[in-house]
Amino acid sequence: MDEISPKLQNQIAQFQQLQQQLQTVMSQKIRMDAMLKEMEMTIEELKKAPEDVTVYKSVGSLMIKVADAPGLLKEIEDDRETTEIRVKSLDRQEKMLKEKFQTVQEQLNRAIGAQQGAPMDQEEN
Repeated sequence: MDEISPKLQNQIAQFQQLQQQLQTVMSQKIRMDAMLKEMEMTIEELKKAPEDVTVYKSVGSLMIKVADAPGLLKEIEDDRETTEIRVKSLDRQEKMLKEKFQTVQEQLNRAIGAQQGAPMDQEEN
């Protein structure tokens, strides 16, 4: 193949950009899912714990004693709801990007096939 047409170069760039966006969204979703599971386990354990248990909260690299365990439970439940919404949003984004990715991939395959089928100027040495 001597030259790639500007249109095909544009499609390849779009394909690569979609691929990168899809990978970013998928890794964000994996991270958010892990956070969600951790929050759910924390909520479950806090609900099982006796009321007089000492609870600590991680703040950066510090562990701080929490005086209001029910307040902490509410805070974590609120964070879980926010994270669930974010995961649903990432799911929708992932689905949309996958569909667009597949469409561009099919267009790219057709364009490459058409370009390969076109007569080429090849010099023999």
